[in-house]
Amino acid sequence: MLTVNEHLKSKLNQLQTLLPEGSLAPTSWLEARGYSRSLLAGYVKRGWLESPARGVYRRPGSSLDWKHVVATLQQQVVEREPLVHVGGLTALQHRGKAHYVPLGKNQPVLLFGPHSLPGWVKAVPVAEKFVMRPDAMFASLRVWREPGGGLVDEKGSTLNEDALAERGLMEVALGRDEWKLVYATEERAMLEMVNDVPGRETLDHADLVMQGMAGLRPARVTRLLAACTSVKAKRLFLALAERHQHAWLSRLEWSAFNWGSGKRRLFAGEPMHPKYQISWPKFDERV
Repeated sequence: MLTVNEHLKSKLNQLQTLLPEGSLAPTSWLEARGYSRSLLAGYVKRGWLESPARGVYRRPGSSLDWKHVVATLQQQVVEREPLVHVGGLTALQHRGKAHYVPLGKNQPVLLFGPHSLPGWVKAVPVAEKFVMRPDAMFASLRVWREPGGGLVDEKGSTLNEDALAERGLMEVALGRDEWKLVYATEERAMLEMVNDVPGRETLDHADLVMQGMAGLRPARVTRLLAACTSVKAKRLFLALAERHQHAWLSRLEWSAFNWGSGKRRLFAGEPMHPKYQISWPKFDERV
């Protein structure tokens, strides 16, 4: 018969497989896997686990970082719940395409998905603030994580690197840690960013970022424009790209997508772009 200490260590060995170094686990997730609150308290008391916030645990090791929070969200998903991903301006910053980064560490980390963030995320002591953005305009491109760790589409088919890229997503390794983060590719992140103009993002910043998008892949852009349901995002994306005369525009399959009908007034009282029919304070000067 196992002693209390032997029982604790046996369960701890199993936990090391379930919980990679650096990642977090809320109490509910651990309880569902047989770890009672009293058992977890024992691990914390002996220094085998630490609790950076109430109801959240992790193995001692590397300094806590916002990427650990996101990795936890992406690894410990509820069965058949679509994955959240790092997107928009945050993904572009990761690629060195954001042109400037706000001063200080507490810039928002933009996550995209169909549901809100669990409450424990706000309690974790990291400097960055997590902002959840809806991914509805790319609902047809959502991905899921299988219990074994692989990424799959809505039909359950495994997504390799190329298939994931066709959905405008990519996995990025987290240094020496044991898992990867899912980010939006530059093409998808740029569409996510312009969809937030003029509310959360400024037109001038989107224009500066688009200036550096000369290397986008036309086939990927075509697929994303075909899947995107935001008329505003598609029109603004194309208008900005045209303004900077990116060569990949001429290689798009224009028949594969459309940008809807009617005018879109992004800025009241401003002139309309003659081709894309969206208002923009500086269109009259730039086209």
